[in-house]
Amino acid sequence: MWNGPLRAMSELLEFPPHTLLAALQLIFALAIGHAIADFPLQGEYLATGKNWRLLKRLQDPARPEKIWFVCMAAHCLIHAGFVWLITGSSMVAAIELVLHWSIDVARCSGKINFNFDQVLHISCKVGYVAFAYAGLM
Repeated sequence: MWNGPLRAMSELLEFPPHTLLAALQLIFALAIGHAIADFPLQGEYLATGKNWRLLKRLQDPARPEKIWFVCMAAHCLIHAGFVWLITGSSMVAAIELVLHWSIDVARCSGKINFNFDQVLHISCKVGYVAFAYAGLM
């Protein structure tokens, strides 16, 4: 039997959660995963590269504006990967990919600020757990 990270995480946390304590533990784990993926794993290259407005202003030939799509995809896949590792659900990971992409596009477009961006990301994690806890996922 395979004892990789998906199995190890699924033995520690239950998804969907069946108790309030399990739901809170899951939210905590997802918040930790978010913090790791959004800060140390994002790095300056992805943070700059996913923001086409910043790339346009910088006009750096080493980082042309067209790299934003690949950088955004990489960043959002890292987040989706953490959600998948923690929940064991590829469906929730796919939802995270789409929502994280949408929120970050809004942030890079100047439609929302950094703080609201972070509130929305954590709200998504709370939403996944709430839906799962209510039996809707």
